[in-house]
Amino acid sequence: MRALGRTAAAAATALALLLTGCSDGGGGSDNSGKIKLRFQSLAWQKESVDANKQLVDEWNRGHPDIQVEYIQGSWDSVHDQLLTSFEGDEAPDVIHDAADDLADFAYGGYLADLRALLPGRLAADIPQQSWRTATFGDGVYGVPFLQEPRVLIANTKILKASGVRIPSPAKPWSWDEFRQITKELTGRGEGKAAYGVAWPLREPVSVTLNLGVSSGGRLFHRGADGKVTIRLDEGDEVMPDTIRDQVNTDHSAARTTLGMGGSDTLPGLFGGRYAMVPLGFSYRQQVVEQAPKGFEWTVLPAPAGSDGLAQGVSPQTLSVAEASPHKKAAVEFIDFLLRPENMVRLARGDWMLPTGTAALADPALHTAENGWATGVALAKGLRPAPAQSVRGYPEWKDKVATPALQEYYSGAIGRDQLKKRLVDDGNRVLARYQR
Repeated sequence: MRALGRTAAAAATALALLLTGCSDGGGGSDNSGKIKLRFQSLAWQKESVDANKQLVDEWNRGHPDIQVEYIQGSWDSVHDQLLTSFEGDEAPDVIHDAADDLADFAYGGYLADLRALLPGRLAADIPQQSWRTATFGDGVYGVPFLQEPRVLIANTKILKASGVRIPSPAKPWSWDEFRQITKELTGRGEGKAAYGVAWPLREPVSVTLNLGVSSGGRLFHRGADGKVTIRLDEGDEVMPDTIRDQVNTDHSAARTTLGMGGSDTLPGLFGGRYAMVPLGFSYRQQVVEQAPKGFEWTVLPAPAGSDGLAQGVSPQTLSVAEASPHKKAAVEFIDFLLRPENMVRLARGDWMLPTGTAALADPALHTAENGWATGVALAKGLRPAPAQSVRGYPEWKDKVATPALQEYYSGAIGRDQLKKRLVDDGNRVLARYQR
């Protein structure tokens, strides 16, 4: 990543040159000369929507010549909606999305390369590993600002009564130990649950890829020619083999949850049916809001592999449409949204972690309450998701990997069949995008 490897001073110099030497295009203004920007947000939780709208209002009050219109989008339909808006030349100026959804838009020329537009402060504040998630080829096509590690949300009463070792970010469980612990937690009586763990795997691909990073899993390998091929190595097998064994050999993981979403497993966690559930960090909000009175819970790190607590992550991003006539103004608005104090507001509203180092150091995020401190401790191990820049990934995920992994976890197919489908069928899919 050449451009974002510059020092903050160099980035600031580049920005100064930009401000003196470049200007926006002529569209998107009213007769008074005011710039009008459209910002499509995917915030959906009330706290997050409120935080985004408040920040838009604050910007508009302070910038009468650059007014921002808030547009509510949806995670459920954002990819198709954006594709339609790009092709119809109706895309919003500022686009909220996730890094793993940007590749086709970036390579397709729909998103602006932000390298020359980024203020030095923002470029320096976000770590290189986060910038890599929005880097495609030589360009940077989004600003990663919120990230979400996967954690174990556990029933404290069951864990304490069982006598098992409680992990911490400093001393996490290994995958082997995690498997053994879930066996010990499964059964009847004090310190037991019907199942030691519930894996909600209705959408199994990102969970598998991102947690597999801890054991050195990559799956996608880019050659010297720039082309990506799929290969299933030993490190890729640790995490999926653990789940398959828990479900089909140990019976310590509930088979019925394999087709569930994360929210579907919470009643079973609250009721003591499952001792713990691997979930995204933001699910803590639902636990706080939905747990019955007296339910005691804790946030534990996901198991560690040969690469420690490393995890793949696909941060939420803010991008600028290539067709926007006001790219500079759009980036100025993004810079305002992502000032450290504002990034903290957005992170707390979404119950996620900020990417910015200044925001991540905020004392409000280092409290033990609701597991915030555990999440912050995991932030340094977050890495770009393995499929981050792979063209054709959405098709591979939907048509090949999702059904193959679902069948593998349920015991319907074995590892050889899984490998054939993920690798052989998968490489045929990717080849079409790399001709």
